[in-house]
Amino acid sequence: MAVSLRTFCTAVSKQSIRSFSSTCVSHAGKKWRLENGLARGGSEYGPITDLPDWSFADGRPAPPLKGQIRRQKQREEFARRAVYLNAEVDEGMKRWCERKEAEKQKEEHVKSLLLKPKGNLLLKNTK
Repeated sequence: MAVSLRTFCTAVSKQSIRSFSSTCVSHAGKKWRLENGLARGGSEYGPITDLPDWSFADGRPAPPLKGQIRRQKQREEFARRAVYLNAEVDEGMKRWCERKEAEKQKEEHVKSLLLKPKGNLLLKNTK
């Protein structure tokens, strides 16, 4: 007696903890959107997600929706973090340059403390 694939998959999914799925993992059009500089998914950003769905008849804008407020907060947090990390990199570069300059000055100071050539060696170096 042959059991159909649908019956078998339904029985397996009911018995196991994980569900059985035969759908493709990648999103349709993802590669094309990334190649053209767009978002991974169609609903991440753009006029459809960023602009309000409606407005009042007299022209006043509609109040922002929960999703719009959430996305705005995420973008603000991302911008704050980018500024913070950029400031950290700038501070690190500044310290690195100062450290290199201090090493260079220390090396020059040590060179100046070395014994100077005298007599015949002095005359040979000046020529």
